[in-house]
Amino acid sequence: MTPRTKEQNEEIRLRRLAQIRRAAADVFLNKGPLLEIRDVATQAGLGYGTVYHYYSNKGDLLHDLLWDALERASGWLELLRALASEKAPTDGHFGSTLNSGNSTDTDSRSRSHEKADGADLGPTATAVRLLQLWAEDHALYLLYKLAMEGFTSLPEARSTALSAAFHREVIVPFATLLEAGSAVDGAATSNGNAAELLYRLQRAEMLLAALVGCASLSLRRGKLHEEARDIVLFLKL
Repeated sequence: MTPRTKEQNEEIRLRRLAQIRRAAADVFLNKGPLLEIRDVATQAGLGYGTVYHYYSNKGDLLHDLLWDALERASGWLELLRALASEKAPTDGHFGSTLNSGNSTDTDSRSRSHEKADGADLGPTATAVRLLQLWAEDHALYLLYKLAMEGFTSLPEARSTALSAAFHREVIVPFATLLEAGSAVDGAATSNGNAAELLYRLQRAEMLLAALVGCASLSLRRGKLHEEARDIVLFLKL
């Protein structure tokens, strides 16, 4: 048998990590902090030793799972903001004013969905698609859920860094998208309208908290994707 190349080994490693993290997200949604490495191994259909080889404790596993999900969340929002800019270009806007972070790539499925949804980038369509993404990727839902709780299930050193990154890469761009194309221009900042900016950020955070709470039951019943629009209409977005 021909030995595997370094590239093949790396591909296998990355695929295994993704498999473990997906399983961990599913287990955490059901068991919360009571999650154990053995539970993840069972959910992933892997041996305990295999999972333990990658993660010797659940703290490191949850930490990596959340950062990985944050990268995907940031990439999706950057993609939506790019589409919004193409439809309604501005010289300066709310997101750039508050330094929303670097652009990242999303997976091909998210890209195809957003191209199809590009005709409507308003708050309703954005919230519906976010719920649908949570239905498809439970780690994303877990990220938002724990963020709304202040990442209290993590040690303070880790929760502080994640909270700051989530605010920068999710809350700020999401607040921009809630403007439905009427972004705040640079004049607001030059005039020192900090209260207005703070209001928009708080509104975005409260909306995300409401979406997280409303999505919980549908997600557990496996109905979130099909009930996403009903949830958003219930919140009167």
